[in-house]
Order: sequence, then structure tokens, then C-alpha cells
Amino acid sequence: MARLLDSPNAHLIADGNQYAPSLWSYQRRETIPVQIGDLYMGSDFPIRIQSMTTVDTMDTQGSIEQAIRMIDAGCELVRITAPSVKEAQNLENIRKGLRDRGYTTPLVADIHFTPNAAELAARIVEKVRINPGNYADKKRFETIDYTDVSYQSELDRIRDKFLPLVKICKEYGTAMRIGTNHGSLSDRILSRYGDTPLGMVESALEFLRICEDEKYSNIVLSMKSSNTQVMVEAYRLLSKKLADGGFKAYPMHLGVTEAGEGEDGRIKSAVGIGTLLEDGLGDTIRVSLTEDPEFEIPVAQELVRRYEFRSAQSSPIPPIAIEKPFVSPINPFAHDRRQTNELLNFGGHQVPRVIADFSQMTRIHMEDLKAIGHFYLPEPDKWAMNDLGADYIYTGKHSVDFMLPNGLKQIVNSESWNGNPQVFPLFTMEDWNSANEKHAELNFVSIEAEELTNVQFEGLTNVVLVLHSSNAHQMAAMRRGFFELVQRNLPIPVVLKMSYPNVDENQLQLFAPTDAGGLLIDGFGDGIMLSMPYMTDKNALLNATAFGILQASRVRISKTEYISCPSCGRTLFDLQETTAKIRQVTDHLKGIKIGIMGCIVNGPGEMADADYGYVGIGKDKIALYKGQEVVKKSVPADSAVDELITLIKENGDWREPSIKE
Repeated sequence: MARLLDSPNAHLIADGNQYAPSLWSYQRRETIPVQIGDLYMGSDFPIRIQSMTTVDTMDTQGSIEQAIRMIDAGCELVRITAPSVKEAQNLENIRKGLRDRGYTTPLVADIHFTPNAAELAARIVEKVRINPGNYADKKRFETIDYTDVSYQSELDRIRDKFLPLVKICKEYGTAMRIGTNHGSLSDRILSRYGDTPLGMVESALEFLRICEDEKYSNIVLSMKSSNTQVMVEAYRLLSKKLADGGFKAYPMHLGVTEAGEGEDGRIKSAVGIGTLLEDGLGDTIRVSLTEDPEFEIPVAQELVRRYEFRSAQSSPIPPIAIEKPFVSPINPFAHDRRQTNELLNFGGHQVPRVIADFSQMTRIHMEDLKAIGHFYLPEPDKWAMNDLGADYIYTGKHSVDFMLPNGLKQIVNSESWNGNPQVFPLFTMEDWNSANEKHAELNFVSIEAEELTNVQFEGLTNVVLVLHSSNAHQMAAMRRGFFELVQRNLPIPVVLKMSYPNVDENQLQLFAPTDAGGLLIDGFGDGIMLSMPYMTDKNALLNATAFGILQASRVRISKTEYISCPSCGRTLFDLQETTAKIRQVTDHLKGIKIGIMGCIVNGPGEMADADYGYVGIGKDKIALYKGQEVVKKSVPADSAVDELITLIKENGDWREPSIKE
């Protein structure tokens, strides 16, 4: 329990784990209903799917056509940016055009800096989204020493600016999303609470208190961030603070901002959104990909569909038999990796390791290892490895008849192990207890999560557990197992083994990040092994997904990270094409984070985590950032990528790409 009591937010959870309805079975958090036009949202209704247009809002016909493509794909709410009064006014034409075509899907006006635009839009569309970080504040990146009196004066100023919108929403029956963004917290919030999940929550609660004072509750809340750890912690903390503060149980909108494109964007979105869905949080989701918005919809639907029958499909998971009310043995509001013993390159301060499952292959050839980042170069007679080189290969009962590269170690079933010290055995619990010969340095023991309660751990020395579960709700079952280990103060390293026998490639890249990512964000896991039984030629997919999960969970950085917004009507250049160009020339810069933002609204704020930034500031004009500081202004778009590379070189972060096969 020391970890709980020593944590900075221990006071938030000392009275029990109340952020989620249950940690042992899937249960939706109960919320009040919110009406958005003819659509209802909340725990009594399905989890709603939404997205945002990318066409210029002043392009009425283009906006209508794109909205129709989104709706036909399954989008239940269409969000449209309204950065100024003229765009807000044009929402009326877009709405009329959709209604004339027979589409009644609710529209959401996305507002950032302009209260006048919000007040106009609230009279036209079914919902407005405001960002409390910039609705009533101008960001100057200043630290201000507030007294209680001066802080209250700031709250009074905010109330005066925000109150007209609340009254209009009440009068017109318009819903509202109070949507905090991690990267655009006000100087006031940063000065008092810091750049923290607590600051994100308090930013929303300042505005929510005004709404409740006015008896207005047709509200949805969100806590979005491009950092999945921060995002998950903020939503969990919001859930608890609402309950503890006597607020109504408002529905939650889930999303990871600037998730990116392709498999990275899908994996990152699944880590953040999926972790919270596992907790029973979330009433609407938006998957933010740097792609056309209609392509976001199937991804969101796949994430949500998994929970339609989750309760019926899952086996009961017994709760831990400890004090009532249950006190979580970890702090769910701050990432803190579980402390474990260090065995070779597992546990302790080592990054989580990737184990490639080759156990279904009866014969392994040198060229097969290319799929897991290791490739043989015949001419110099050497092995080479890229940034996604697996650490271990599990071959089951099969042997390898060639020398493995130095960066790759082999694991075999214990009955096939011949005592070779360069190969490591994997035991069942039963075989471990009866084995006469064990590896002197490192052994693996496979165990079902539900069996941990009955295991005696005294004889488990030089052991890494390979934890798995056959429960359909395997994340919860494995979390239950980790709680058992923490509760019993057992610092044994653990590999997460996730098996997906009946999924396709797209589902794997959503389900595995949800299950494994949720555990990693909680600080659990010293390694990961993914498998797709009965599937062939999936080694590259499984390996890339495993590394992607570790990167998205922020526990092992193995490649360049791109924080790219999904584009909207504010975007000032071709975001997809530009992202692809930047990725093409920088994807070898391991550990560097590059923000690619369509406009200043999502610029320095949402790139708060980035090392370098590329932000549209005008038609074909780009600003380049180092951290949050503008270092090059008004760079022509056709030379901006080259200028970005120059900037990275000037700061000593550039290296030439290595030659890969």
C-alpha cells in the first residue's frame, strides 16, 4: 500500500476507488441524459459516434457533401468549426442544405476564441462545443501569482463572458460540450494547478459551476490530450471529482487529440479511448485521425461494438478480498510503473520488452526474422536491426538451426529446453513445481490471471511471469491479477500475453492496444507478447502493433512520434500530404516528437508535448516551433519541410538515416 499512500494524489483515492462503477466487470457509468436535437446521449443510450468536417465552413456545398458522407458512414453527430461569426452564420445554410436532403443528424459548432460566434451558433445548431482554456482568456504563457481575491475576480470575469451563452442554450434547448484540451489550458489554471490532469478537470469545473448555478445541465464534458496517460488520468479524475463535488453525472465525450494517421493513429486512439471504455466511462467517442473524417467512423464503431455484449460474453471476475470499501492498490490518477526486480533486461528500470510469438512455425528461416526487425546481410555476413527489433523470440517446442542475432534471445517450452544457457525455458506452473533443472538467470512461467490467487510465490526465483487470460474481458482479469501481486508486495516482472484467435488485422490494432495499453497506463507490464493463433504471415503486424502499443502508452519510445491534428475547416494547407512528407524525411529520428498543426488554434497548445512544431498561420505560410517557442515565422509552405529539417539540425537532434534492407 506504500505506493498508494506515497502518491501525490493519495487524498483523492483514500476513500475508495470511485472513478469507475466496477474494476471487475464491465459496467457503464450511470449518467444523466443529454438531448442534442432528436438524439439522446448518456448511459441509457448507445455510445454515440461522431466526427468533424475538414472542409472550409464557408464552402457550404462542400460541407454538406462531406457531412453526408460522414452520416452515411454512421456518424451520429457532425461537428463543424466556427472560428468567427461569419462561419457561425453559415452553419444555418449548411443545416438547411442537409435538412433539404433529408438528413436530420445534429450539428455541433466548434468554438475556440469567439464568444460572439458561440452565441450565434447556439441559436442555429443543436450543440456548441467551447474550450474553457481559451473561451474567455488570451494565452500569454505567463505564470501569475494569484491571491484568493484576485483569482475570484478572474472567475467573476469569466462568468460575465460565459453567462450569455448559457442563457441562450437554455432558451433554445441547445446542448453544450465543455471540452478541456490539455494543450490549451489558460495561464490562470496553469499558474494555480500546473500542467496536470487536475488542472484540466478544474478548468472544466469552473465553467460547469456557472452552468449549474443557472440550472442548465444539457452538458457533455471532455478531457482531451495527445498524451494518452494524461488523457486517461484526467477523465478518471473528472469522474471522481464530479461524484465527490456533488455535481450531476454528466456524460463524457472521449477522444485523443492529434492521434495521427494510419496504424499509429488507430493504436494511439485505442490506447486512450479503449482504456476508458474498459472502465465503463464514455458516452460518445471521436477518433481523431489525419484522414478524411468518414474513415474515422468505422474505427470508432469497432471500438464501441466490442462493449455491446461485453457483460454477457465475460466470465465473472472475483473481486480482491480486502477491506471495504475497496481501495485501489495503485493511484489511477497518475502514472507510476509497478516496481519489480530486474532480471537480465526485464523489470526494474528496463523498458518493457517485446517477445515475438513464432511458436506456430515448424521451421524458422533467417529471412523470417525480417518481420520482427532483424535482417541478415549476406555480403558482410552480419545481422542488422531496425528500431522495431524484437527482444525475444518464442519458438514453442521448435528449435532454430542457425545462430540468432545478438539483439534477439530465444524462449522455448521447458520440455524442449536442453539446458542451453543462451536459451530460456518457459514453464507452466505445474512443470515449474516439478522441474529438476532451471535456468540459472532467467526463467519464464506461464500463468492464467485467475490462478494467481492460489499460487505460492516463495519458490519463484529468477522468474518472469507470462500472464494471460481466457476471459473475454481479459484486461480486467489481468488487472485483477496485477492488483493481487501489488497487494501481496510481490515484485516479480510480468509479461503481458494477449491472444486474439478470431480477429482480423484492423480489429487487432484496436483490441490489443485497448487491453495491453490499459494495463501499461496503469503501470503494469514489463513485456508484451501478442499472438493470433491459427493465422499465418502475421509476424510483422504483431511486432509493429506491440511496439506501437508501448509507444502510444508512453512506456517505450522506439520511433518518431507525430502529433498531427485531424484537420478541419480552419486548416491552412494540405495536412495529409504535408504529414506524409514530414514523416518520409524524419521517421528515423527515434524519440523525437513533431507536431503538425493545421492552424494556430491547435498550434502551440496542442503541441505542448512536441519537440518541434509545424503550424499553419496563413495561406501557404508556416510557423516553425522549437517546443512552444516560435523560431521561424511566415515560412513559405513549399520550403517549410526543408526549413524544419534545418531547425532540427541546428538544435543537434538530427541524424542521418541508417541504411535498411
